[in-house]
Amino acid sequence: MQEKENNVEKIVTENSTSQVDKIDDKEEKKDLKSDLDVLYEDNHIIVVVKPQNIPSQADITGDEDMLSKVKNYIKEKYNKQGEAFIGLVHRLDRPTGGLMVFARNSKSANRLSEQIRNNQMAKTYYAVTTQIPKQRSGNIINYLKKDSKSNIVKIVPQAEKDAKKAELNYKVLQTEDDLALVEVKLVTGRSHQIRVQFAGINCPLYGDNKYGKDKNRKSENLGLWAGRLEFLHPTTKQKMTFACPPRVQEKPWSNFYMDKYFLR
Repeated sequence: MQEKENNVEKIVTENSTSQVDKIDDKEEKKDLKSDLDVLYEDNHIIVVVKPQNIPSQADITGDEDMLSKVKNYIKEKYNKQGEAFIGLVHRLDRPTGGLMVFARNSKSANRLSEQIRNNQMAKTYYAVTTQIPKQRSGNIINYLKKDSKSNIVKIVPQAEKDAKKAELNYKVLQTEDDLALVEVKLVTGRSHQIRVQFAGINCPLYGDNKYGKDKNRKSENLGLWAGRLEFLHPTTKQKMTFACPPRVQEKPWSNFYMDKYFLR
C-alpha cells in the first residue's frame, strides 16, 4: 500500500471565547527542547499525542512518561519557576498511543474528571485484530478482574468478587487477509479492556504479546490507537473534537487506508 503522510484534524468551535495558544508553527516547536506533539493548548487544557510504548505517568521502570513531558514543556515554554501544575485526568496503557487531554489547573482537572465519570468525554479507538470478528459490528459486555501483581486482566463471572462490568461497541471498517481494522467506542473505561475483550472473542489485537498468545504476530507496535477525543471545554463549556491517525507508514496501520477516517 502506498505510504501516506499523517493528517491531523483539529475541530474547535468558531465562537470560542477562551484564550487559545495553538501550536501550529513548526519553528516555534523547534525552539523548544521538548519533542511533545501538541495539538492544542490554552490556559486551561493541553491536548497532546502520546506515542506508543511510553507510560502515561511515571512507573517503576523510571522510563520517560507523558505527564512529566507535559510538565517540562509548560515549564520551559512559559519559564515557570518550580514544577508546573498538570492534571492527569485519564490514561492510556503504555503500548497504546493517541490523544490525551491534560488539565492546566485544578479547577479544569476536576471538571474534566467529572465529565469522565458522567460519560461526557467520548473516546474513539482504532484497533487491528488478528482475526476478523464474526459479526461486523456489535456490543461486547464482560466482567473483568485485574491481578495487580501480574498486571493481567481476566474475564470472570459477574458474581466474582471485585469483578467490574466492561462494555464497548465496535464496527469493522476494513479487512486485509485475516486482519481487521475496527473502530471501538468504549462505554466503560477498564484497564486493558479493549485488548482483553477482543481476545475473549478470539480476535486478539495485533502486536499484543500479553493477551494474544500464539495467535499473534510479534510486533513492537500494538494495534491500538486512541484516534478521536471529544469533550466539553472545562471553562467555555463548548464542545471540542480532536482527531489524529497513527503513523500510517508503520505496521499494522500501513495495511489499511487510515486517512479516510480522519479527513473531512
